[in-house]
Amino acid sequence: MTQAPTIFSLQAPKDVSLNEIEAELNQIWQSYGITGEDGALPAATRATTFTLVVYEPEETQYLLASLGFYNGPIDGILGPQTDTALREAQKKYQLLETGTATPETLAKLREEYAKRQGNGVVNSNGAYSLNTTSPTIADEIALRNPCRIIALCPIAGEDEGVKAQVSAYCPIQKQTSSTLVCCEYITLSGTTSALERVGGMIPALLIGGLPKFLWWKATPDPNNTLFKRLAAVCNNVIVDSCNFNEPENDLLSLQELIENSVPLADLNWRRLAAWQELTAEAYDPPHRRDALTEIDRVMLDYEKGNSTQALLFIGWLASRLEWMPISYQKESDDYDITRIRFVAQDQKQIEVELAGVPVADVGDVAGDLIALRLSSTNPKADCSTVICTETGGCMRMETQGGAQSAGLYQQVSSLSEQKAEALLSQQVQRWGRETLFEDSLGVIAQTLKLAAKS
Repeated sequence: MTQAPTIFSLQAPKDVSLNEIEAELNQIWQSYGITGEDGALPAATRATTFTLVVYEPEETQYLLASLGFYNGPIDGILGPQTDTALREAQKKYQLLETGTATPETLAKLREEYAKRQGNGVVNSNGAYSLNTTSPTIADEIALRNPCRIIALCPIAGEDEGVKAQVSAYCPIQKQTSSTLVCCEYITLSGTTSALERVGGMIPALLIGGLPKFLWWKATPDPNNTLFKRLAAVCNNVIVDSCNFNEPENDLLSLQELIENSVPLADLNWRRLAAWQELTAEAYDPPHRRDALTEIDRVMLDYEKGNSTQALLFIGWLASRLEWMPISYQKESDDYDITRIRFVAQDQKQIEVELAGVPVADVGDVAGDLIALRLSSTNPKADCSTVICTETGGCMRMETQGGAQSAGLYQQVSSLSEQKAEALLSQQVQRWGRETLFEDSLGVIAQTLKLAAKS
């Protein structure tokens, strides 16, 4: 386990007016001096690589969703679904049932959220992943690249305009202690409508001539005014579908963005890399490659709660093997079962079963894959493969005889860099459109639209 770097603060969060942001950032560097104060501090490098805009989820809905009260879109619109969720939370925690985000209710939700996180740290402005007094969101990035981070933090309550803060932090590493690599932070907080009002000035805060990334941590909405404005000026829009509350609807929203030429990246797609690589390697030998066309049964288990990884993986497999979806059915009980039927180029039909399996020890990433089985109804076909996690993920496959009949059995090593911050630091090294991801999402969108027709 790597120790978090020491953070050197050039400027702690400081309240400024909106039209003073750039001047205040310049002042930080003028007062520090690029070579340090009297040579006592190491030289510092100002943001010179890219700008990252981070849109945080609205506090009330995010807290309710994290605590299991709310399953709707995290869009900052406190409508009937949010009202119901608030009443449920207020009833459980023995608070006055108003259906509104009272200060007492928010304080209790923050307290319960902090308990679940296991760290007891609650940021007063509601930006839980982006604590401006200790900017963990950018540590992974700042270790490699000095950049500018603009955090947009929508809050509930009365519209009192937008509050702006600026700060600058430099993670100190022993191996590069002669130079500080620093991030500049601009934090804008206000109601959703207040942030939309100042949306026109945000592009002016992006560093000209350098790549620009938008990390949209709320539910993606192609019709959101602020989203559309920012997506239009950024080289890449980054989401993390492991946080989707309505996976099927939200994946369709992603497909709509791609159809509108938005250059999209999904951090959850990166988590599938090991599964994709092992699946491809299983069919590298020539005789097994020929047997690929014999596959007509696919079972995929994932941690119950979020089906996006499972759907994206099946979308990838189907797009590579040129399968077309022809039916889609779902049923929920102890297991969430999704059955998809595809047809191959030779008109062979393929039966796919996705199973959301209840697990006792749920990890940080919702919906992680557990086990995959590829097989054929043709007993002579040499195409059977089982791939599982290290933690005994093949148990259900074994009870159905899957592992014993597998021609090839492989294990996926646990991925050490599953957290969003680490994946994000890799994502900002590239930008533009990702063909494999777009092809996979296209197949899944076709599949999900079958459910709407049935």
